[in-house]
Amino acid sequence: MPRTSTAELLGRAAARRGFDVLARPERPPSGGPVHWYGGPLAADRVAAGLGLGLLEPADGWPAGLPYALLRRRVRLTTLAEARTLPGPCFVKPPSAKIGALPAAVYGAAGGGGVRLPGPEVLDGATPVLVSSVVEFAAEYRLFVLDGEVAAGSRYAVYGRLDPEALDAGARAFGREVLEEAAETLPSAVCVDVGRLTDGTWAVVEANMPWFAHCYAAETERVLDVVLRAAGPRERVSGRDVRFLRAAA
Repeated sequence: MPRTSTAELLGRAAARRGFDVLARPERPPSGGPVHWYGGPLAADRVAAGLGLGLLEPADGWPAGLPYALLRRRVRLTTLAEARTLPGPCFVKPPSAKIGALPAAVYGAAGGGGVRLPGPEVLDGATPVLVSSVVEFAAEYRLFVLDGEVAAGSRYAVYGRLDPEALDAGARAFGREVLEEAAETLPSAVCVDVGRLTDGTWAVVEANMPWFAHCYAAETERVLDVVLRAAGPRERVSGRDVRFLRAAA
């Protein structure tokens, strides 16, 4: 388990439930079920050996949502195509972070502003999510279990880290999103939502809970979501099989 504040909080919560909490990816001394909290690249190296089933949302999930839930146009494409688009536009990797491609607003091809990495830096086949540019006044993380918001937290205000308890507006919009789209998500998942500067609400993105900060969310409830999203592969339900990480 990595040494981050969320990992430490989850580790203590897991220990209270009787789990062995290990810093190294290995079988627990008790011989009990193995769960995971940590990065996707490390998970890919050990998942098969530990029998892990790691759930994650589809790369293009936001692109399939109706405009009413997004308040912007979003599509899944390749970095090569994104380099040719008129800008500015917001570009990000769909799931795991890539150091050479931070989530940001990038300028138009041939124009000014921040430039997308060239082919000498990153393969053009790299999948990316591209969207029109909007400004979020506040952003919230929702930990979802079986189509319901189990826990959540505000994490940013105007792009700056500012954790706070989940408010009623974010929770209500989360329910609206899940009523529309829960069947297109794993049973345990993170969904980030936000309030735009015009007061409307929009989905930001979806993430795997097993590598997500909990911020001010209730740790015990977050742990419930993580345990479902990253546990023994044989316990993965039939409806969740399609959300298994390919390398798992």
